Amino acid sequence: MDLKVPIVIVDELSDEVITSTGLLNLASGEIGRIEYQDYDFETQGLPFEHEDYEFTCGTLSNNGKDVEFRIDVNSVTGQYSVSASELLEIKVRAAALFAGVSAKALAAQAAARGLPEREPAEPKPPTGPSGGRGGRYH
Repeated sequence: MDLKVPIVIVDELSDEVITSTGLLNLASGEIGRIEYQDYDFETQGLPFEHEDYEFTCGTLSNNGKDVEFRIDVNSVTGQYSVSASELLEIKVRAAALFAGVSAKALAAQAAARGLPEREPAEPKPPTGPSGGRGGRYH
């Protein structure tokens, strides 16, 4: 599935904030189609190339509600992306915020349906003929 959502990107420098927009791929975490606002990267360079560059973050918005997250910048390729763990966090927070459902409300709904509330399961140690590495996927 190729689901891309519009986001606002903020590159923080010591004395300046550079704002742009882009598309976050919710499957891969890659960010593309970056368009800077009031900033010419061709003459001024990319924001992360500045000596006073500090960090980059993003915002996903829906109906006046926002989810903020960290963006990683590959200084060699210039690619903006979100780590796998950050991407999962974005999806969970966005679903809860945009749908107006909290984890507590989800648990209450499950209890109302007669489903038992469960604690997270402890991870099981890997097993198998490949020495626990999961076979063909490694």
